[in-house]
Amino acid sequence: MRAFTVTDHAQAPTLTQIEAPTPGPGDVLLEVEACGLNFADLLMAKGTYQDTPTPPFTLGMEVCGKVIGHGDGVTTPPLGARVAVFGGQGGLAEVGTFPAALCRVVPDAMSAAQAAGFQVAYGTSHLALTRRARLQEGETLLVLGAAGGVGLTAVEIGKAMGARVIAVARGAAKLDIARAAGADHVLDASADITAEVRALGGADVVYDPVGGDAFTAASRATNREGRIIVIGFASGDLPQVRPNHLLVKNIDLIGFYWGGYLQFNPAALTDSMGELLDWYAEGRLKPHVSHVLPLDQAADALDLLRSRKSTGKVVVTP
Repeated sequence: MRAFTVTDHAQAPTLTQIEAPTPGPGDVLLEVEACGLNFADLLMAKGTYQDTPTPPFTLGMEVCGKVIGHGDGVTTPPLGARVAVFGGQGGLAEVGTFPAALCRVVPDAMSAAQAAGFQVAYGTSHLALTRRARLQEGETLLVLGAAGGVGLTAVEIGKAMGARVIAVARGAAKLDIARAAGADHVLDASADITAEVRALGGADVVYDPVGGDAFTAASRATNREGRIIVIGFASGDLPQVRPNHLLVKNIDLIGFYWGGYLQFNPAALTDSMGELLDWYAEGRLKPHVSHVLPLDQAADALDLLRSRKSTGKVVVTP
């Protein structure tokens, strides 16, 4: 089968022919319909992600596909079922094996592209805002990188939770997308974020997948007893935290890694995803996919993330 693989972290991933996998105990074999890309895929290719496998391996953390085989001990999901699953790797291929226990049946109304890019982005924002940041109705949520894969879902979920949402993104087109997702106020990333957010009353919760200077600007506009939740560092710069600033304003600095819950509290992910799929069925969530590319253009798809030319999700279809 064809697969987009990493053989050496010092070299670019390539599309190669490899042996199709066989499902082991507890696994299902999926015919991959679509694979959602994440910023973590870029880090994994370079070997800098916290959960990078040892090469060789196939990139692609989350997929939607049809069950075409069962490993020992597996009877569900049944053969022919259409499921979404976060496997951490193996999605940029024609066929893949994934843990049956992590598979979730996809609603009929959800396209393969939407389902493939749903779990990480929506799951991250939902659990981060509900469980970790404790966002309350009527509070002000400031979202950095608000037109990106996770940022756009934070805008949408924050609005669904009753917050007033301030979205920060770069360029008019991305700001329009954030506004369409429910943002009450939009700010260009080139603006004086600290001054603009303060003029709007400050932020009670900051959602930051960007880091760097954006973190610093947002932290200065955080209200007393506010919460800053660190999602990632798409800017490439780790923010410089000033503990005295946190102390004086009684601010919580919160780290969040969605994938970590697979190891220590998978039930939290299951409950979160169940609520999100209910919201989707109710029409409260409208996943945004800006690009769908074939497998032989997987490198181009990753470059869309690297160059920040995408909005919402980028999806690859074998």
